[in-house]
Amino acid sequence: MNSQELHLLPHNLNSCKSITQLKQIHAVAIKAASSSLQKQFFYPKLISLSSASSSSRDLFYIRSIVLNHSDDAQFCLSLCNAIIRGITANSNDRASISTQPMAMEFLREMLLVGLEPDEFTLPYVLKALARIRGMREGQQIHARSIKTGLLRFNVYVNNTLMRLYSVCGLIDAVQKLFDGSPHRDLVSWATLIQAFTQAGLHRRAIGAFLKMCDLNLRADGRILVVVLSACSNLGDLNLGRKVHSYIRHYIDMNADVFLGNALIDMYLKCNDSNSAYEVFNEMPVRNVVTWNAVISGLAYQGRYREALDVFRGMQSAGLKPDEVTLVGVLNSCANLGVLELGKWVHEYMRRNNILADKFVGNALLDMYGKCGRIDEAFRVFQGMKRRDVYSYTSMIVGLALHGKANSAFRIFSEMSRVGIEPNEVTFLGLLMACSHGGLVAEGKKYLFDMSNTYNLRPQAEHYGCMIDLLGRAGLVKEAEEIILRMQISPDTFAWGALLGACRIHGNVDLGEGVMQKLMDLDRNEDGAFILMTNLYSSVHRWKDALELRKMMKSKKMRKTPGCSLIEVDGVVHEFRKGDKSHPKSRVIYKVLERIASHLKSHGIGEHGTFFL
Repeated sequence: MNSQELHLLPHNLNSCKSITQLKQIHAVAIKAASSSLQKQFFYPKLISLSSASSSSRDLFYIRSIVLNHSDDAQFCLSLCNAIIRGITANSNDRASISTQPMAMEFLREMLLVGLEPDEFTLPYVLKALARIRGMREGQQIHARSIKTGLLRFNVYVNNTLMRLYSVCGLIDAVQKLFDGSPHRDLVSWATLIQAFTQAGLHRRAIGAFLKMCDLNLRADGRILVVVLSACSNLGDLNLGRKVHSYIRHYIDMNADVFLGNALIDMYLKCNDSNSAYEVFNEMPVRNVVTWNAVISGLAYQGRYREALDVFRGMQSAGLKPDEVTLVGVLNSCANLGVLELGKWVHEYMRRNNILADKFVGNALLDMYGKCGRIDEAFRVFQGMKRRDVYSYTSMIVGLALHGKANSAFRIFSEMSRVGIEPNEVTFLGLLMACSHGGLVAEGKKYLFDMSNTYNLRPQAEHYGCMIDLLGRAGLVKEAEEIILRMQISPDTFAWGALLGACRIHGNVDLGEGVMQKLMDLDRNEDGAFILMTNLYSSVHRWKDALELRKMMKSKKMRKTPGCSLIEVDGVVHEFRKGDKSHPKSRVIYKVLERIASHLKSHGIGEHGTFFL
């Protein structure tokens, strides 16, 4: 090697961008046989590039250098730490997940050549293990950190070990580490609170947050987002408001869109839409997640019309919806019967290459089924590359609602063939199909298979469907036996189904007994009074029917009015009996009066009355 090549070596190293390029320069340095040159220029660059590498070939090359230079402990330790840090930093890349176990392998290699890990090595390894839930290896590191004293004196090691146990679901181990640590920082509390929340122990998460506040430790935005999530899951509005007050006092809301999103989600899940809108309107910056929180929250409350209004506002603001947005919109369309907007969403998915799979595919399938387009629902189902239990269940329920019992049964058979286990809603769909088709034998079989083959416990809705099926088939006695043999206490749904069967077949004696059961459960159940009144009327017991109507009047009970929905130009119009709230109700009534007059002039519906 000439002097010019040696002179250019530092420059070449500075411009080096990858381990592959570094190998070529390394060969030059070895050829020069200059250990000082390697230490001065090559080793620092190798450490720098190691932090960004996750290739197994690169890691094998770096490992060979560590083993060949184990006499230089400081260099090898720095290099190993850089390698492990690089593995952890690149763990968001799906392809690099396979390299996560190599962090533990590097630790073992270090120990074999006599290198003692420091306070940086172990946290890096623990972070890599957390990605793959390496509990056993984590316990080995736990034991070693106790032996070397690192666990007792280094809060960083303690926190990363808590995090590993948290993702592995070992909540008691997390609590024990926290309690036994003489040094706790804000990260320690955040890890504990998040561990409780992820495990569904929301009360314990709130308790830990309150203890932290008692110690005059100020929570940051990350902790408060987790605490608000716990409030949402508990439905604890009062506590959520206190957390909001805490945020106003200590946190700059304008700088934290994540906190604003968490507050909106909390308020909507706690049924306080006014406060949610207030937070939404005050936010200077809103991202897609902000709009999704409002749309999904309103849909969660059953306020589908408002959810669609917010979606239109999102479009006006120029934000591009993502899959979460589309799921919320499709769910709202499904429950309102807004087919045109649902079709627009489907077309939007096609144009933007969004696959009809997973959540959005299931929502699309459900929308078409509930909007009366079972043919389109089936096309979506057939086109799904990845189907889960929800895909099959939505298809079965949709077919059941459309009276296609045999098709629902075929889908269920396919579900069993591909190895997807049904859930409770799947069997509810099958029983609905049997009820619509009057298939008593099949209904009995599915109810039996549900508990005896699939170990699923029938709920009141399943029994209600079976009682309705038997009642419609005239098997009222069998329906009564079902309700008496139920594994759970019959509720108004089950007794109501039996009373409905009594009304169909004029069984007054049994009906009166069922009516008493319903009144014991809920004395203000208007549906039971109406069914019993109709039962008395069907057998000409007018006096008894009149007495029930008087009782309903004295209790100020009113029948829930029927509701009709119609979609015109993408807008859903809702009409109820006697309702005049529609902005064009006066015009609509005049049109109906003209229709009524026209029909009467032709001798049609002379004794009929039109109601809006």
